[in-house]
Amino acid sequence: MHALPEDHTGVRMARLRRERHLTQRAVAELTGIPYSTYTKTEQGVISATPHVVAAFARGLRIEVATVVGQPYTDELRTDELDILIRPIREALDIYDLGADSDVGPRSLDELKSDADALLVAVRAGEIKKAASNVAGLIEEGTTAAHALNSTEGWLTLASFYRTAYDVAAKLGFPDLAQLSLARVDWAAERGSDAVLGGMYQYLRALTYLREGKFEIGQRLVKKGLSTLQQADQSHERDVVTGQLHLGGAVMAGRAHDPGKALSHLEEAERIAGTTGEAVKVHYLTFGPTNVKVHRVSVLAELDQYGEAVEATGGLTIPKDWPKSRTSHHYAEVARAQMWTGKLEASFQSLLKARKTAPQQAKYHPTVRETYSGLEAAHRRLPESFLSYGSWLTSR
Repeated sequence: MHALPEDHTGVRMARLRRERHLTQRAVAELTGIPYSTYTKTEQGVISATPHVVAAFARGLRIEVATVVGQPYTDELRTDELDILIRPIREALDIYDLGADSDVGPRSLDELKSDADALLVAVRAGEIKKAASNVAGLIEEGTTAAHALNSTEGWLTLASFYRTAYDVAAKLGFPDLAQLSLARVDWAAERGSDAVLGGMYQYLRALTYLREGKFEIGQRLVKKGLSTLQQADQSHERDVVTGQLHLGGAVMAGRAHDPGKALSHLEEAERIAGTTGEAVKVHYLTFGPTNVKVHRVSVLAELDQYGEAVEATGGLTIPKDWPKSRTSHHYAEVARAQMWTGKLEASFQSLLKARKTAPQQAKYHPTVRETYSGLEAAHRRLPESFLSYGSWLTSR
């Protein structure tokens, strides 16, 4: 018995195609996806790659989230995460109303400490904890920022908005992620911080990466690099610059532009040689390790799965790395291993992704798509494989 009989992207692609009265041949021509690849994806014979999903979404003029099935409503309800989304929306909506006389904000130092704690929680994979606390802190931070009207006050509020973005992106609410980023930009402008402005463009580019709009994403990477040139030379600026190049590498890889992808990787590697491991600078996890991890990602995005698996050789994740980033890496390794026929190794990587950051892994499209790809060959996998699928869809 299949654990996810109706929960793979191919099924949704078929349904969306039929709703528009299109044949498989017509969709292949409309999207530029090879006909054989498209039919096998619909049938679940092969899993949908991010490149195929993006091409399908662009061709049919729909959101990537619709194609991959986000947000996963039933699971969010079971985990009591759905009820946390509306308060975040409401908190984001009061940004320009000034100080609230009914809110007595604590000291700026206390708020900054809470802002850092939220960022740490997200990177530890504790999404529910961050989602539970961020709305109230945004409200408190909004009043403090308006009352103080200081650089630190606005930048602290921008950090709260960033956590709202993280939560929305990880749980599959692209509209809320976009709104959160707009608020980051609004607060960053008032804080007059060029480095934060560059990071805003990086996060904005990631949003377009998820939406499959690679050309816009690449333009945002370029704009972010330009914005950073306005900042004074610093370790912080170098870290954000390097991270923008890593984002540009993945963007170009997903767009199947190997030259540009490798160029971004080379520049990021050069910068990382200067910065060293800078895990906690804006919590971007930049450094030589992240460059190696992104090389695996880029090779996979270029459909060079064998090379991606080879690139994991000798790659050791530092103990102080955020669990969320480590889990994401294991998910990408699992995808590459699946495509090279290493089914048992792929499943073991999925298990590592879940063990490292279970809340993130459960809502990660790559985890679900890789599981669906493995599901077709589950007779060759251990009995625990089906229990993994039950966990993904637990209600």
